[in-house]
Amino acid sequence: MKIAVVGCSHGELDKIYDQIQYTEREQNIKIDLLLCCGDFQSTRNEADLRCMAVPPKYYNMGSFYKYYSGEVIAPVLTVFIGGNHEASNYLQELPFGGWVAPKIYYMGYAGIIKFRGVRIGGLSGIFKGVDYMKGHHEKAPYNENSKRSVYHIRNIEVFRLKQVSEPLDIMMSHDWPRGVYNFGSKEYLLRNKPFFEKEVNENSLGSKPSEELLFHLKSKHWFSAHLHTKFSATVPHKSGDNETEVKTNFLALDKCLPRRKWLEIMDIPCSDDSMELSYDLEWLTILHLTNHLTCSKATNQYMPGPSSDERWCFTPSADEKEFIRIKMNNDLKIPENFVKTAAPYDRYNRSGRIVQPDAVANPQTIALCDLLGIRDPMSNLIDYCVPEIALSPPIHSTPERLDSNDSTYISFESSFASDSGSSVCGSLRSSLSNSFTCSSPMNVPKQTKLSFPSIRKTEDSSSSADFIPFCIDRTGSDVEPSPRKVFKRRNANLYSESTE
Repeated sequence: MKIAVVGCSHGELDKIYDQIQYTEREQNIKIDLLLCCGDFQSTRNEADLRCMAVPPKYYNMGSFYKYYSGEVIAPVLTVFIGGNHEASNYLQELPFGGWVAPKIYYMGYAGIIKFRGVRIGGLSGIFKGVDYMKGHHEKAPYNENSKRSVYHIRNIEVFRLKQVSEPLDIMMSHDWPRGVYNFGSKEYLLRNKPFFEKEVNENSLGSKPSEELLFHLKSKHWFSAHLHTKFSATVPHKSGDNETEVKTNFLALDKCLPRRKWLEIMDIPCSDDSMELSYDLEWLTILHLTNHLTCSKATNQYMPGPSSDERWCFTPSADEKEFIRIKMNNDLKIPENFVKTAAPYDRYNRSGRIVQPDAVANPQTIALCDLLGIRDPMSNLIDYCVPEIALSPPIHSTPERLDSNDSTYISFESSFASDSGSSVCGSLRSSLSNSFTCSSPMNVPKQTKLSFPSIRKTEDSSSSADFIPFCIDRTGSDVEPSPRKVFKRRNANLYSESTE
């Protein structure tokens, strides 16, 4: 099969798909799958932009919102990992992966999936040692620190990937594995990026956990981005008792800009004709076995090791994998159960104050966790609330534009209405409706709006300083102004009789 690989997308989906379709016409080929190596920027609206770790001058909506809203459908099945410039509030809803839009799939914090028999792994985010040992404790709305720490990889994802024993065909990470430049042309790299010289000489450029995974997983291909340059290397490995040499073909690509090398078309051998994504049984089993290690605290969390009294090796046995296969009803196909959890960007209505949204749980994640019997990290942080109308529009949208019958805002219960015969969905729907009360910005009482009375004259007013009017609440109740807010004399003159 033919796959397309791109580096940092930076929200330029229209340009990426246009280039892919142009290449298909020019070369008379058909691209089966698109892989994006981070900085995807799946911003649904302007509120999501406020959750992205970029200076305000880079608040650019991009084109993802059109694919999220259904205005445009992706021309090729797309799979991506997260980077360090993302709508983190949205991606946090899908820690184990899920659809962010029709035909666009996010791999979660870390994950492994299959497409046409090809096994694809991914690790989202970048490495920062200060947050590596912590749990996923961040949730929207973020402060300036959590807006950045939220995309730092954690030791639990690396630990889970190290339990994988079956060979991988493709692995993706946003930042490079540390030291991979030693297996390629360092001269070429430093000619394009001379400011990397110090880090290359100190062997500190890249991610140490990704380096460990590179030599543990021994995948046939490894794709990265982040450093905004194209670079290739061939990393040798020793495999098995007979010391057979296997190789990992590493490729990093640039960001999506004119005259940059950001796209690569490759032929990958496949063993299946199915054009649908499917879960990987070994990975699902690892998620189930390591569920007790899931943590949502900002404290250091240590993974079990050989000196530990508890189990420390979670490479699944055949019986454990069969147990998960039964829990999945012998169906590993990834369901196309995309549900909107926020209103898409409305380019014709941009008025109003824009703030970060509150964190919500995603029905896709809840359904998967219910099947596997694992915890959703986001639900640990919030009141397990799925929005009643799949979350209302951003705060800047006008209520008059909303239609209660609009299918854009789908309730969690109705999203499973077509599958009412499913015992899993039925029990999930019942438990949610009986146990949880969902809220959304549309259910929050409006803030009281205060205004001054119209200008008036009174015969009893002897001095402009003696008269300070009350604030009038539009609901009809009189509210005295705060004693800390004292009107200046020139403001009081507007509401009192002239003394001239």
